[in-house]
Amino acid sequence: MDLDKCSEKISYKNILIEEKKSSKIIFANENLIEVTKVQVDDCLDIQGVKCDWLLIINEPYIEIYIELKGSDVEHAFDQIENTIKIVSKNYKTVFKYCYIITTRCPINSAQIQVKAKSFKSKYNAVLKVKKTGYNESLNTFIVDK
Repeated sequence: MDLDKCSEKISYKNILIEEKKSSKIIFANENLIEVTKVQVDDCLDIQGVKCDWLLIINEPYIEIYIELKGSDVEHAFDQIENTIKIVSKNYKTVFKYCYIITTRCPINSAQIQVKAKSFKSKYNAVLKVKKTGYNESLNTFIVDK
């Protein structure tokens, strides 16, 4: 899939992904790594539901899927899953991180753990459900890899 029309290459110290009325996540980019920021929702032509954003780190190659939500976490799982199937360079082997950022999370941690295991086995993806305002360091991805 051609992501160019919906993407920009950035290397900001802090990469803010936010929705006006709901959620946000900040990725600290201490080493000013070049990241491709892709607007998935409202830009990419994808059949079915889709997540909001995708960040791609090229060295090593890692995909980071982001869905900003109010509280419908179950729907967010579907949005990220469908986006991975359609957009990922290789949905089984490429290493991925998936973030669902919520204003409130109505499902319990056991349900999230079941989904996280499923994402790991099906998509080689680490799934995280976090409250709005969450901060993550891009160095985490490179070290974890």
